[in-house]
Amino acid sequence: MSRRIQGLLALGAVLLGTGAAQAQGALGANYNEHFEDVDYRDLDKAGAHWVRLFLTMPELERSPAAGHGAVRTILDVAKHGYGTILSLKFPRNRQDFPKPGSAGMAREMAWLDQVLPLVMGKVDILVIGNEPYIESRREDRDLDLNAYYEVMANRAIAYRRAHCAKGCRTRLYMGALNRLDLEINRTPSTERWMAFVKATPEIDGVDIHPHLPAIEGSQVFVDYVVARMRPDQKFLATEFSIVRWWEQNMQAAIPPGFADARHLPRETKNWQVIKAALESPFPKAEWDAFLAQSPWFESRKHYLRNQMAIFRNSGRLAVANYGFRQGSSMSRNFGPATTPWLLNSVFAARTVRPNPDGSAAFNYAWIEDFRALQ
Repeated sequence: MSRRIQGLLALGAVLLGTGAAQAQGALGANYNEHFEDVDYRDLDKAGAHWVRLFLTMPELERSPAAGHGAVRTILDVAKHGYGTILSLKFPRNRQDFPKPGSAGMAREMAWLDQVLPLVMGKVDILVIGNEPYIESRREDRDLDLNAYYEVMANRAIAYRRAHCAKGCRTRLYMGALNRLDLEINRTPSTERWMAFVKATPEIDGVDIHPHLPAIEGSQVFVDYVVARMRPDQKFLATEFSIVRWWEQNMQAAIPPGFADARHLPRETKNWQVIKAALESPFPKAEWDAFLAQSPWFESRKHYLRNQMAIFRNSGRLAVANYGFRQGSSMSRNFGPATTPWLLNSVFAARTVRPNPDGSAAFNYAWIEDFRALQ
């Protein structure tokens, strides 16, 4: 039986008769904004059943939603039989949130009004918000933030009620909370966020993004949101990683054996090897050797398996999506202070030469656990 058929059977197993996807503990692929990177060959090789993208809403001022690549791609993914998640990103990094009823609010609600007719009833999960507590200024992360996202959520709820009420495929989540492992980020605003989720019957749950220095911090995320939801609600983890651990090791020297075998100075830094691989992709064996000989990476090569155990042991995970393919934003101007997101990726499309058929090579550390976790 091919992986594609297995995937369709697995997806069928999590679909209710109503058509609403109610996944329990699924692991899928996350592409963030990089809709251009979706390659069905990669998904098939990994046995992935779920795909997540996000749509940056202000871009709809320049590119109508119907023609936007993220919208077109997620709808195509749905047609191919995969479970689908679309997160709606409302960045506010330069100004405060508009007040409900204001002209600014009406303008941003109009973005949502473009998207809803295109995706409602066609994608499985629509997430209102991407990372509200990162995509805003710290001084603006007060109850105005809550009021803004509550308006957006209620708009989506009203649209679904009016146009997709009976057996609607699309479930609604609020997303996503960041760095809840740090007490400073557990605020009156995050409490109101969770209170809104709990009090709103049309909301199926909340999204979390645990990007951490250590896996232990993710338990804080899970405990926080589970304690504040209704028993029938679940959480998503549409992004997660220990990228902050990779970050801590970028200035360290590369493994001596790797340096000697490749006639590199032993004081060469890890980030310099990554930069070299981005500029001239390595043969797969060389990239694998660099990571496998690095204790800071090799010791974490089963992170994906261990993290999914924490999520699943809660009994409340709907879908988790792991970084699937090295994207263009990860490789641009890579330097000593660049966040090394690309080390998370299941497929090393930027640092490793492609396969003979042009498809991406996989990262040795993640692929077998990803497959097994299906």
